[in-house]
Amino acid sequence: MTEAQTRATDWLATSDLRPTRQRTALAALLVGDGQNRHVTAESLFDAARQAGEKVSLATVYNTLRAFCDAGLLREITVDGSKSYFDTNISDHPHFYWEDSARLTDAPKEQLEISRVPDAPEGAEIAKVDVVIRLRRK
Repeated sequence: MTEAQTRATDWLATSDLRPTRQRTALAALLVGDGQNRHVTAESLFDAARQAGEKVSLATVYNTLRAFCDAGLLREITVDGSKSYFDTNISDHPHFYWEDSARLTDAPKEQLEISRVPDAPEGAEIAKVDVVIRLRRK
């Protein structure tokens, strides 16, 4: 077993997900090198194809959803329709680069949120996502 496969297996073992061949292969692409990353379903699908994995785009979408539901990934939605999946599940802000459609981490120590609005009656705040949109000059 390669180091990437070992990392992927260990990562999956922190959840209740069954480590199927396809989940393990996609997990190795996500966390196999030990680096945090932001991917779209399409970019992960392309990486899987380049790695020689036989996986459909629908399987990639379903696997990313399962990883999110299991708490392994965090989904960040940009523009209401484009989703990025972050392997760093800690609370932190993001930069969205409009010219290249990339999502990167922003320094959380520079972010200060002093107040958020009260949740409406019968609701509670589940999380606060901060996406700072950037455009090159």
